[in-house]
This record gives sequence, C-alpha cells and structure tokens, in this order.
Amino acid sequence: MRCLPTILLVALCAMVLLASGLALACTTIVVGKDASAERCVLMAHNEDDGPPQVVLLNKVQAKLHEPGTLVTLASGARLEQVPRTAGFLWLHLPGQDYSESGLNEWGVCITSDNCPSREDRGDFTDGGIGPSLRRIVIERARTARQGVRLVGNLVEHFGYQASGRTYIIADTDEAWLVCLVQGRHWLAWRVPDDEVCVVANTYVVREVDVGDQDRVLASTDIVDYAVLRGWYEPERDGPFDFARAYADSGVAYNSANFGRQWSVLRRFASRAPDFGPDLPASVRPKRKVKAVDLMAALRDHHEGTEFHQPDSLTGDPHYGKPRTVCSPNTQTAFVAQLRKKGPRETSLAWWVCLSRPCTSCFVPFHYGVPDSPTGWRAGGPDQPDEYTWDAWAEPPFRPDSERAFATALNFRERVAEDYSGMAGTVRARLGATEKKALKRQKYIERKAGRVWENRPEEVAEILLEFSAAVHDSWLEAMTDAMSSR
Repeated sequence: MRCLPTILLVALCAMVLLASGLALACTTIVVGKDASAERCVLMAHNEDDGPPQVVLLNKVQAKLHEPGTLVTLASGARLEQVPRTAGFLWLHLPGQDYSESGLNEWGVCITSDNCPSREDRGDFTDGGIGPSLRRIVIERARTARQGVRLVGNLVEHFGYQASGRTYIIADTDEAWLVCLVQGRHWLAWRVPDDEVCVVANTYVVREVDVGDQDRVLASTDIVDYAVLRGWYEPERDGPFDFARAYADSGVAYNSANFGRQWSVLRRFASRAPDFGPDLPASVRPKRKVKAVDLMAALRDHHEGTEFHQPDSLTGDPHYGKPRTVCSPNTQTAFVAQLRKKGPRETSLAWWVCLSRPCTSCFVPFHYGVPDSPTGWRAGGPDQPDEYTWDAWAEPPFRPDSERAFATALNFRERVAEDYSGMAGTVRARLGATEKKALKRQKYIERKAGRVWENRPEEVAEILLEFSAAVHDSWLEAMTDAMSSR
C-alpha cells in the first residue's frame, strides 16, 4: 500500500515544477522529407499535462456549411465559416484547450509546445484567440504553408492570448515551426528538408533572415518591435536571433527544457551538440530516420548519459534532472507518417500511444479509418476528477478494451512500482507488438490499395480491423508482462 495516493504524488511534483516557472514538458520532433528513410515528412510528439486526464481519439468527418455560418471562438469572438471543413483525426484531452493535435484529410498535421515569451503588453481584439486556433487550422488548411499563413492572419487580427507557443504544422512536403508571442507578433521557420528538428517548451528558432520568404514568414514588424522594446540591437547583437529576442529567459535557460532538446538531438546527430541553452534547432541525422527511431526518442530518459538517474529503490527513471523526454506527466504521444504515395486514406498514418511511451504501445490509425476503436473514444467521463483518475491507477492491473487510457494508466503504475524489475519484460513484449505492427503495415496498405481500385468502401473496414488488432495485441502484451512479474 502506498503512503500517498498516486494523484497526490504526481500533483505535488507538478506543483514544484510550476513553482519553478517550468511549463509541463511537451516535446516535439520533426523530420524533413529528405532526412527520413521513407522520403516523407515525419512528426513525433509527447503531450505532457498534469493529472487528472483522459485521452480520446476521434475521427471527425468533413462538413458542408451554409453561407453566413459563423464560428464562435473560445473568447466569444466570431469568425466566418468556410463552405467546407476538412475531415480529420483528432487527439483530444478534455479540459486541456492547448493540448490537442490533429491530422486532416490533406495530410496537414498540427501540434504545439508551450513556449513562454517575454512579452508583457499583449494587444487583443474581441478577447483575442488561443484554444480555437489549431481547430481552425486543421479544418481549413490544405498545406502546411497555408496553415502558417492562416495562423499569422488570425493572430494579427485577434492577438494571441497565451504568453507564447510554438505550433508545429507539417504536410507531405514541408514542416514549419510557428512561434507565437502574446499579442500580434509571430514568426514561422521552415524546417530544412534534410534535418531533424526538436522543440522542448522554449523557442528554438535562432538566427533568421526575415526577407527569405521561402524559409521564413513573420509579422511585418517582428524585428522593429524587438528593437523598440530593447530586446534586440543590431549593432550590438548582430544577425536577428528570434529566440534570444523574444523568449522568456528563465524558461529558455532552464535545463529541464534545453536538456530534453539536447537529449533528442544527440540521438540523431553525428556528433552530440554541447549541452547548454544555445542548441541548434535542427541537425543533419547520421542516418535516415524511421518511425521506429522516433518512437524510441519519445521514450528517452537520458539513457547512456550522465543524466540518466533511475530511482535507487524502484528504478523509475522519470524523476531525475534534467527532466526526461518521457516524463512523469506524459499523457499521450504520437508519430505521424505524412506520405504522398497512394490514396491519402492509406498514405497518412498516425501512430498513437496512451500514457508514457516507455510503458505503452504505439497503435496505428490511418486517415481512412471510420473512427477509432471504442475504447479510444469512450470509457468514462469527458474529464475525470481526481478520485476517478486515482481509481484507474490503483492495483490490481485491469485490462479493459472499453477503457484504453485507463488501462494504459493502470499498467504504467504497476510498472513504476518495480521499474527495474519489469522494464525489460515490458519493452520486449510491447516492442514485439510494435515491430509486428510496423511490419504488417506494408501488407495492410498494399491490401487496402488493391481494394481501393474496385471497392473503396471496404478500405475503412480493413484499416479499422488493423487498428483494432494492434489494440488487442497491446492488451495481450500488457497482460503477459504482468503474468510474468
């Protein structure tokens, strides 16, 4: 029996982190199309939020809208609706307005990292815009660049509500980091096609040429405003460095943030960059990157470095310093394969896991699935209270196909009790499930592609069966791991 309920232990940890000025630690990785083994853009993300949470995955169908229809933003402001909004897969954490991610029918994928700015004079119209932004992008953007311009236009019109944030918007051709500053200032930087980029809760875009519109898009006064505020002096500072000018220095120089960025970059770079806050946004990888490499990176606890600090009693590696990529508050993670070849129903694949990646399994969801398995879109209250969340986490292990997130959370807690004793078995069992799914993916996509030519209505069922089969294998792998305990 534990001395304190799980929810209280995690809540106390979260309070300490927040008191130190550290935002909960999301991490995003982007791989340019020329840096990936599949010659496609890849995006990976760990979503970190304090408990209690539940994670849901839904398929939202494309919709037609009558002329004059208005969209009401979270602030109460209104925006004219477009005639048709896209269909999309939506990763949803109820109650967490800035934590959702999406993949739409055109291959546009969006997620974000909280990146506090130094701005203290936010300017807004009609209350500004914030939580509604990513939903508008996923419903309207047919390319990443179009999504960037849409974000810029909305921010300049309404003003961005939060202190600062980096939205990561990618498609089958390119990926962008869209850095927003409270108020009406923003800058977007295109990730080099042959590099791997990492964002970890602080702006990472450094020296940029704001006149190079192929690589950089921004509000027109992004440099002049920094000069006006005394954040940038050309004669003193040299070329314009966006992060140095606009980032909250307390966050930018916190090793809990740049430590995660460093730990991922060192996995891919030929030579690990020096540990410190002045890291490059991206590096050329030493070899072409695969989806499985990103899954491994999202499970990073600084293994192989001096910063790997497992607990002396349980072996739990999540509470060392600097903060780990796979962290105490990782609620979900994904890897997106944004491929061009074949119908978009099968070429766009989203691998999603629930709870911490190190004790969970990435389950594939192609865009063509009619919806996620029942356990991913149902299974309890929209947002659990702390007592429900704690009940989900309490022993014994209870695999439940109708409650995917609750099952993942419960399993995570059982492993944490004896991480050093169980981690090897867990990764072997769950890793085998992922490896089989990755191998079978090619067969499923070929099968669906053949059916698409003559019986396209059957493709959705084939893809849903694949997702459901991997989901079932994940439950079996967890059960097997517990039985061998």
